[in-house]
Amino acid sequence: MTLRIHSTGPLALLQDKGRYGHQSVGVTPGGPMDEHAFDWANKLVDNDLNATQIEITLGQFSCTFYAANTMALTGADMGAKLNNEAISPWQSYAINAGDKLEMSIAQSGLRAYLAVSGGFKVETILGSSATVTRDGLGGNDGKGTPLTVNSLIRYSVDVSQLSTSFSEPRLRKQVPSRFIPSYDRHINIGVIPSYQYEDFLIADRERFFSSIYTVSANIDRMGYRLSGEAIHCQRNNLISEGIALGAIQIPSDGQPIVLMRDRQTIGGYPKIGCVVHADISRLAQCLPGSTVQFYEKELYCSEAELMIQRQFFTSYSS
Repeated sequence: MTLRIHSTGPLALLQDKGRYGHQSVGVTPGGPMDEHAFDWANKLVDNDLNATQIEITLGQFSCTFYAANTMALTGADMGAKLNNEAISPWQSYAINAGDKLEMSIAQSGLRAYLAVSGGFKVETILGSSATVTRDGLGGNDGKGTPLTVNSLIRYSVDVSQLSTSFSEPRLRKQVPSRFIPSYDRHINIGVIPSYQYEDFLIADRERFFSSIYTVSANIDRMGYRLSGEAIHCQRNNLISEGIALGAIQIPSDGQPIVLMRDRQTIGGYPKIGCVVHADISRLAQCLPGSTVQFYEKELYCSEAELMIQRQFFTSYSS
């Protein structure tokens, strides 16, 4: 059984948690830009946390389901409608064969996640379905191609719903309100001082942490370019090195770039530090024009928070 896509909006991609273990040969992990929303979408439909979903950027997405199942929407509010009836994100709904899902423009946040019970069934490349266009890997065709109009994506039928029909959207589960983020136009972002931190003058470090930066229009799955007070590193003869998710590059113009899921695997720009894992999801929902301010965070505190988050999603029963 399949889902047929009628419109994709600016960008719709199949993603699982990412393609790990291959950065040494230049393959970036990919995966969901907002891992918090992704994890909740799978949790709402009782999926394995690595089950494949559709990541929808900015909205204007529509599709028809051709088999009974349960779907979940999380992330940005895109004014979604199921069979022309309004539905809310951070919830799961029963669906029938022939049901149509439509989204308008994102009203809060930037990215939404669509999951179905059992996950979307696509071939994996290097152990993952994650779509990384720049690497030509993953997705529905295995070649990193974004989803297109009339794309057909397989998923499992829920036999328990075959004899059931609904005249209006039927709510199944909801994410507790305390776990639903508000996508504010200003966010504070934790940074682990690392990489070439000591090569920045104290004045530049203080300027970095005291300034408010604006999210530019130059953002994508590779990186978020920010604009604001320029800072500069005292070293300019760096050898290219491996790059972690959230690394903050400082190119020659002094404007920070936060590297995201589809980042290059090595780079030679100086890096003042790394955004903590939890705040990557928050940044990924920021629209151009949003503002961010960085604050210093200890590595051990960030590691503990990440371990708690992962343990929570492994053990939580919604």
